Amino acid sequence: MSENEISGIIIGAAIDVHKVLGPGLLESAYKECLYYKILQTGLIVEKERAMPLVFEGVKLEVGYRIDILVENRIVIEVKSVDALNDIHLAQTLTYMKLGNYRLGLLMNFNVLKLKEGVKRVVNGYENATL
Repeated sequence: MSENEISGIIIGAAIDVHKVLGPGLLESAYKECLYYKILQTGLIVEKERAMPLVFEGVKLEVGYRIDILVENRIVIEVKSVDALNDIHLAQTLTYMKLGNYRLGLLMNFNVLKLKEGVKRVVNGYENATL
């Protein structure tokens, strides 16, 4: 299955979560529900995956964690904020770089329509397509 196909499934699951919960909850609630919905699709999904930092050849456990990783290929960063900003994008890009992942989905659930809160990140380009 391609990254585009997987991301379509993920976004569909996120829309389902948002339709039920709506905006205004904590990030942790959306993350748990999205994790559950993605599990139901049969995709391989991990929550809170540790992301070590390698500095000068030394692997350091500094507490970085990917919110959700799907099929060991797609990084999902879940937010529930008034607006996404550059620091949120930078965080997603950092996880992608550290894990050598090609596709990231930055999702802000604190919006009226989830479509307004989803940013696809490919090789450093926001809303790019594969």
